[in-house]
Amino acid sequence: MPLNYKISPLQIASEYAWITIGLLLYAIGFNCFLLPYEIATGGLAGAGAIIFYATGFWKVQYTYFLSNIILLIIAVKVLGWKFCIKTIFAVITLTVLLGGVEVIMQHMYVKDPAIFASFNEHVNLPRLCDNAFMSAIFGAGICGIGIGLVFSNGGSTGGTDIIASIINKYKNVSLGSVMMMCDVLIITTSMLLPGSNIVQLLYGYTTLLIMNLTLDYVNNSRRQSVQFLIISKKYEEIATAINVYHRGVTVLDGQGWFTKQPSKVLMVMAKKRESKNIFSIIQAIDPQAFVSQMLAAGVFGDGFDQMRKAKTKNEKVKNALEEVKN
Repeated sequence: MPLNYKISPLQIASEYAWITIGLLLYAIGFNCFLLPYEIATGGLAGAGAIIFYATGFWKVQYTYFLSNIILLIIAVKVLGWKFCIKTIFAVITLTVLLGGVEVIMQHMYVKDPAIFASFNEHVNLPRLCDNAFMSAIFGAGICGIGIGLVFSNGGSTGGTDIIASIINKYKNVSLGSVMMMCDVLIITTSMLLPGSNIVQLLYGYTTLLIMNLTLDYVNNSRRQSVQFLIISKKYEEIATAINVYHRGVTVLDGQGWFTKQPSKVLMVMAKKRESKNIFSIIQAIDPQAFVSQMLAAGVFGDGFDQMRKAKTKNEKVKNALEEVKN
């Protein structure tokens, strides 16, 4: 039975819903925990925050939106519309959410100031607690979870992501390395602000570290893949059912060493979150099936990650490729 990898409207709606939830978490972490303590972060939101701290009136969302508009115009020409559709959605949504969460925080303070520890008049936002370090940790963690949800659903928050993707297209440099360099540069520029000190800079580096660790954890946990090896006399029924579930199956020839009888082995690659459904299929068809499941460090191909073309500097690899061509 042929596989159908066409993405359903429900799946597309689910991805956009998770991207929106991720952006909401980022806006909450940023506005509720980081901005009230004037902590610098990475990305265009961090650059916008530094400009806001310096001026006192030019909001973060203004810098974020205008800068992304310029970058997106360049990205459409260089990377194409496919890359930019979800990014455009994320930029517009996050711009609205940054402003919305700020207004809600101000309204809550006016209604019941007792639930807040203090009020920062410079940024016009209340503080949830008087411990800047704890706010940096909580804010970075919430922002990291939010960005992780965005990335794991194929979205992007724009800004340094766009810059990194453009550089990555022409240079063999990882996206993470470019984004990290941009973020470190943005946070370091906070030292140019009047009244800045080394403590604020360290808070910024702390948020960057925690955000990246949290982002990687969320992103990798949702993208982790598993490999199934299934031995069953009802392999045809199991393979057909898994195909209907929209996962590929490879049939391997095997032989039981004790019985010397031939057998068929099904190999299935799937996302870790799909394991329960695949086990349910096997259990329903053949409860006596022998099943082995193992984590896969990396899976590339249809339905999984795509291998990125890279230039190699290893002479042995170059020689091997030349030998194949000849």
